[in-house]
Parts: sequence; C-alpha cells; structure tokens
Amino acid sequence: MDGGALGSIGHYLAEEAGFRVLRVGARSEDSTVAERVEDVLAVMDHVGLEDAWIGGHGAGGTVARVFAGEHTDRVNGLLLLGVEEDETPLAPAIPILIIQGTEDVVTPPANGAALQATATDRASITSIQGADHFFPMTHPIETAVVIEEYLDWD
Repeated sequence: MDGGALGSIGHYLAEEAGFRVLRVGARSEDSTVAERVEDVLAVMDHVGLEDAWIGGHGAGGTVARVFAGEHTDRVNGLLLLGVEEDETPLAPAIPILIIQGTEDVVTPPANGAALQATATDRASITSIQGADHFFPMTHPIETAVVIEEYLDWD
C-alpha cells in the first residue's frame, strides 16, 4: 500500500528505527472486516511472515483486533491507533499498545480507556496531546516514536 495516513509512520519505523513494516490496504471501499482479516493472513503467508505485531488506525485497529482473536498464534501484540467503539474482545495473553489523540471526536480517548480497562495487566495507553482523529497524519513522528519506544525493548 502506498503513502496514506500511516505512510510516514511506517517509513519512520522502517528507515529510522530499523523495524520491518508491512502495510496491507483494504481490497475495496466496501470490504468487510472478515475480508480484510483474510487479506492480512494472505499477505503474511505470501511473504512468509509467521508472526508479527498487528495494528491499525480506527477501523484498521478493529481489523487487527479480529485478526488477533482468530489467529492468536500469528500475533505478537497489537498496536491500536484511535480505538473504535466495538464489541470485539481482545485476544488473550498478548500485549497491547493503544494510542489516542486527546482531541479525537471520531474515536474518542474514552474508547481507548475502556478497552485498556479490559486488559490492565497487558494494555498500555498513550495520548498524543492536542491531536484529533487524524493524528497519524498530523503527528506522525510523535506517533512513530511512541511505537518505537514501546517495541524497542532490547
């Protein structure tokens, strides 16, 4: 997938932080969550990726949550940017990083806090101060640094 809202974050994490980043876009505007989960699995299989941290922004985060629940053995953890209000439970035993914009009215901080409360032993939440729903575009480096610091434990 080219550019887009997560392009700068992916570029930073790959080029500056040394992570391998694979971005999977929706096959169409009206793709179902189930189809998007299938697509993620197909791309991972195609490139020979056995497991990974899975994440997304808004609806992409919901896809990541569903993927993790259905393919727990393929997921090392979740990166959720702007959590949608959704009843999808978190997969057991995996770490979760939640990033929320403090001024987000589309996926408000309360959504992230509510999700974090369901897994306080393994879910961390970080806020991007003054950021709205488009924080991956308006605060890409700040967002990428939060992810880098969370993932770079070695």
